[in-house]
Amino acid sequence: MTPVGFFSPAPYHILSYGTLLGTTFFHTFVGGIVSFQVLARPQFSLLMAKLFPVYFSMQTALPAVMALTYPGSPGSGSPSCIAGVLDAENRWSVLVPIATAFGTALANLVVVGPATTRCMDQRKIQERKDGKKSYDAPPHSQEMQALNSKFSMLHGVSSLLNLGSFIATVAYGVTLASRL
Repeated sequence: MTPVGFFSPAPYHILSYGTLLGTTFFHTFVGGIVSFQVLARPQFSLLMAKLFPVYFSMQTALPAVMALTYPGSPGSGSPSCIAGVLDAENRWSVLVPIATAFGTALANLVVVGPATTRCMDQRKIQERKDGKKSYDAPPHSQEMQALNSKFSMLHGVSSLLNLGSFIATVAYGVTLASRL
């Protein structure tokens, strides 16, 4: 007997997917851009430093919830939950996109995000030493140049990971939509 209503994993799977896609799309293409355009750089940095841990935590948790609530296809004999995600038939259409979304977000949550925040903190300290903001026109001290380069690299890696998560989420959405 197939579980229905509140006992079925399907509604939780769809809600988790929708939340992941919506959150990632909004933060990446709307909220972050608008915030950068309207806030002064120090306020923008402070906002992002507070938002990113929450955002990356959601981006990490939601694919895990999606894997736990994967609704199998009773007619085709495809299993539900983790067994369905790991099923050989679903390797490329389900496992790879969900695992990619999870892995890229986890990397941002535990490695790249904290490293970027530490670099921002180091730049603030160097700004006080130099008497000049990191984003002011050059010339900058060698220390600030190195920190600016490091920050740019970390920010770029974080952005690529975030984009990878978004693309994987959209790719999984194609699979999910094909089941409708």
